[in-house]
Amino acid sequence: MAKAKTVFFCKECGYESSGWLGKCPGCGQWNTFVEEKISKEPELKGRSAITKSTPKPVSEIVAGKEHRVPTGIGELDRVLGGGIVQGSLILAAGEPGIGKSTLMLMMAEKLSSNNTVLYVSGEESAAQIKMRAERLDCTSDKLLVVSETLYSAVEEMAMEIKPSFLIIDSVQTLYDETMTSSPGSVGQVREITGSLMRLAKSAGISIFIIGHVTKEGNIAGPRMLEHMVDTVLYFEGERHLSYRILRGVKNRFGSTNEIGVFEMQDTGLVEVPNPSMVMLASRPKNVPGTAVMCTLEGSRPMLLEVQALVTSCEAGMPRRTATGIDYNRMHMLLAVLEKRCGLGFSRREVYINMTGGIKVGEPACDLGIALALISSYSNVALASNIAVAGEIGLTGEIRGVSHIEQRIAEAFRLGFTKCVVPVGNKEQALNFMKSWKDKSCSLVFVNTVEECMEEVFEIK
Repeated sequence: MAKAKTVFFCKECGYESSGWLGKCPGCGQWNTFVEEKISKEPELKGRSAITKSTPKPVSEIVAGKEHRVPTGIGELDRVLGGGIVQGSLILAAGEPGIGKSTLMLMMAEKLSSNNTVLYVSGEESAAQIKMRAERLDCTSDKLLVVSETLYSAVEEMAMEIKPSFLIIDSVQTLYDETMTSSPGSVGQVREITGSLMRLAKSAGISIFIIGHVTKEGNIAGPRMLEHMVDTVLYFEGERHLSYRILRGVKNRFGSTNEIGVFEMQDTGLVEVPNPSMVMLASRPKNVPGTAVMCTLEGSRPMLLEVQALVTSCEAGMPRRTATGIDYNRMHMLLAVLEKRCGLGFSRREVYINMTGGIKVGEPACDLGIALALISSYSNVALASNIAVAGEIGLTGEIRGVSHIEQRIAEAFRLGFTKCVVPVGNKEQALNFMKSWKDKSCSLVFVNTVEECMEEVFEIK
């Protein structure tokens, strides 16, 4: 088969060249040339009028409800919005060794009970996949496994077998023989993803592609890869910790705020339906420098523990370390506490850690982080029955947060008897308390950080 003609162009300025160049003559940037196929313009003469697309009023367009297939894994279904939409292209990305292949193989086993699933691996042999499948107890006859890196061969197998689901592990290993660039290059990844998108839409096959993540935390390959697919799932977590977070950052068929929580065990990934209880299982009590905060991930309220350590700095520049929270947010909170509460953090080293390897970015976590810092600074422990939620502004005010009823309910359900909430949420919180049966639970309303510091540390 004759190879298609290709051209190299600069990603920065669009300069074209017949061959690869290290430095772009147009913009002067280095290593910006990528390979792309030259497609001929389609013939427009004599085209039938039936094939023409005509604009229609939106009121006349009939949109049927998409058909979803449950994966059999509740946490994955939550992130996907209820199941897999037929003919969708889904990208699952994460660091090496985080558990992407394990999750996909477990999902394939569940789906193969009623559907044919084709699992294509370009990184492992069929025997290696079999070893993992035995560990995960994957024995279905409808789960077909093949080791292949040539895209044309994969497409031929897919059209011949016509599976309901196709899993590619990973997209960086497939290559198009009509292009001269190596597998995993920008041009190859873009061309392969475009071909998989056409295959998914034309044949109605739901396709999962696994993608690697670079050292900077971005998906390897062109940024266009995330724009082309229907859904992007990020698998987060530390490899030396057992908990994994599956986060949906793009979903054309559902919410992008949901997360799924898993625990890595010897038999594979195990769902964690109640992550709050698991995260707080080893929480120390009556120890300075720890606080429990009510955060919200999508529609799921979660109680997380934040720990802070404030210690003196003998000489030099005080060190600041933040694990699981935004580094700049930590500096802002330290500045607010020093300015509004008179606490001298400028000559002290500060360490903040979110237990369990969880990463949070919600502003409602500000109050929990601030109280943990104050507790460690003053060496006074918070009462173990307190959970907090609130956003802190630069003037020291504590601002209201969304879905306060769900946060309070989760805290009370797990045995906390007092919730510290902003005054801005007072009306919603009081309405919730009218329907709460346990009258031993109570709320503490705070307006500023100074007021919160005085009231909370008096609770025993």
